Amino acid sequence: MAEALVIDGGQRLAGTIRPVGNKNEALPAIAACLLTDREVILDNVPDILDVRAMLELVAGLGVEVSQRGPQTWALCAANLTAAPLEGEVARRIRGSILLAGPLLARLGQVELAPPGGDRIGRRRVDTHLLVLCGLGAELEEGESLVLRAPGGLHGGELFLDEASVTGTENAILAAVTATGRTVILNAASEPHVRGLCELLCAMGARIRGHGSNIIEIDGVAQLGGATHRLGPDFLEVGSFIGLAAATGSALTIADAGPRDLAMTRIVLRRLNLEFEVHGDDVLVPGGQELVVQEDWGGAIPKIDDAPWPGFPADLVSIALVVATQARGLVLIHEKMYESRLFFIDRLLDMGAKIVLCDPHRAVVYGPSRLRGQVMSSPDIRAGMALLIAALAAEGRSVIHNVGQIDRGYERIDERLRSLGAAVERVEV
Repeated sequence: MAEALVIDGGQRLAGTIRPVGNKNEALPAIAACLLTDREVILDNVPDILDVRAMLELVAGLGVEVSQRGPQTWALCAANLTAAPLEGEVARRIRGSILLAGPLLARLGQVELAPPGGDRIGRRRVDTHLLVLCGLGAELEEGESLVLRAPGGLHGGELFLDEASVTGTENAILAAVTATGRTVILNAASEPHVRGLCELLCAMGARIRGHGSNIIEIDGVAQLGGATHRLGPDFLEVGSFIGLAAATGSALTIADAGPRDLAMTRIVLRRLNLEFEVHGDDVLVPGGQELVVQEDWGGAIPKIDDAPWPGFPADLVSIALVVATQARGLVLIHEKMYESRLFFIDRLLDMGAKIVLCDPHRAVVYGPSRLRGQVMSSPDIRAGMALLIAALAAEGRSVIHNVGQIDRGYERIDERLRSLGAAVERVEV
């Protein structure tokens, strides 16, 4: 049976919510466990569909996977095999490609189906292939991706053709046990890349520069076990800030990792939205009047994404929904993916005043009185954006294809009900 969320909107929420561990750190951390025959324990792991799929994939490779607590998993790849990855599962998630680097490093070969994930536009795997081949792998053309490194992997200088997060992570995973030194230039520097490197260093890797755009790695002969706690998911934190803003609610987000929210704060101030930082917690005051802040000279401001430390692309959908509740005109410019903004048609049905200029740009004029609608979630972040819109709207909404939201947000209906939201999960 498929599931849907039924939402009765128009209510103020209140209370405290805690973000789960970073989804985009969990997937490469699971992949990193393939690099050693010792046990690796991961804590603060989110219980979401993408993580479950990744655990299923590595279990199919002979990894012993056991749950030690509600958010704690132990993985031991002592009996790792070179079996082809299960195609249907690999096609569910983009993160399946992160297994390429560790399998090449450990076994000298890998065969995997083209990775899946959100349908938000073309998502290249070229960067992954360039860095792995740059370390000595050989690519075989075919329907699946087959890479072999019969002579082992060797360090070198890698200049990424784009600051790809997963491309950077694959390069790191392949290089930590490669012979010699690897220098990764134009590397991604997101918090989850930093978290992956911290895990690998705990396992015995020699990495310098993580958190910057130049990463240096001296390969080691082998890695050991480690225990690692994932950081808070700053994308979930940004989503909850957007939820508070769109519904006029006062929310506290506990253990929010405020150091990763600097650009999010700058961007949301363009909508006159403020939040307070108290230690590790973030407080969003209720009843804020959202007003678009014009640029100098009265120019229309822009909200756009950029590689870290710029505004995250995964929060553009959330910011757009918040903008529908702000007085004034703002341009939303999503630069990375040509299909991410197509969920706007659902917001138009709800009464939002938006002009989609082209696949990458939309002009939002607010505030709009949103009305409940029946709709479907196209991807993780658009699904969460539509859920926020439904909570801000008058009347009842139904969101189908809720599995897309479940891929990135743990038990979102239960957690929102704890804040007073009228959200129910039903079978349809």
